[in-house]
Amino acid sequence: MEFVAIDVETANADMASICQIGLAEYKDGILVQEWSSLIDPEDYFDDINIGIHGIDEKDVNGSPTLSEVGSQLSELMSNSVCVSHTHFDRVSIYRAFEKYSLKQLDITWLDSARVARRAWEECAWSGYGLANICKIIGYEFKHHDALEDAKAAGQVILSAIDKTGLDINAWLERVSAPIDPSNHGSIQREGNPEGEFHGETLVFTGALLIPRAEAAKLAASSGCAIGSSVTKKTTLLVVGDQDITKLAGKEKSSKHIKAEKLISKGQIIRILKESDFKELVAQSHEIV
Repeated sequence: MEFVAIDVETANADMASICQIGLAEYKDGILVQEWSSLIDPEDYFDDINIGIHGIDEKDVNGSPTLSEVGSQLSELMSNSVCVSHTHFDRVSIYRAFEKYSLKQLDITWLDSARVARRAWEECAWSGYGLANICKIIGYEFKHHDALEDAKAAGQVILSAIDKTGLDINAWLERVSAPIDPSNHGSIQREGNPEGEFHGETLVFTGALLIPRAEAAKLAASSGCAIGSSVTKKTTLLVVGDQDITKLAGKEKSSKHIKAEKLISKGQIIRILKESDFKELVAQSHEIV
């Protein structure tokens, strides 16, 4: 049983703006190799992201770019089962390789959040964030450090294997099946209960390239509930790509500003640009 776990941190809402990568390799249930590096994203750092992971421009000064570590990542990850907790890291890697015109990695992805939703009944429909799952399995780690998060995702897989008796190949099949095999419920407007992002509440802001109704349909198909305004229930804010390009100039919508205020008070809200949101939906549908 072998797999590699990965986690990334980003400098801003653009998922290609990777500023740290952590990798952990496991063989026969044992951590055999770990690798971590700060990355120069060649992009600006948003205060919100700095507040989450503590990395800024000064920290990455002199660090390699993603292009410069691309061959090393390929050597460590290609032709392997690669674990990430939700598809955010997967899409970040895809977007960053696309940004630098690098050949995409030949990887079989396994989402540890999908594994957790099927292994532990208490987090099947909500509470499947990495921190909460690690509380359930009794694993302590420093959240929002890429290597620490990668090892935590790896530990989720090991714990699920130990709990269920399913090996890594069996889990690759199990995550494509319904959480509850006896439940054949239909997709609902408030969010497909079997969707990748069920339990998330998403709000749109800014000028989108697709109609809001179409964007809402995409989000609901992946499990998101759709909110009209940013509230204490909001967990995802999708911002139009054109608005993201203005952020260095601090031109933000009222929804965006409110989301940042809530984040500063400890609420967990992930801010995404529209094109990254659409890529997340597309890749989540590949395994449903």
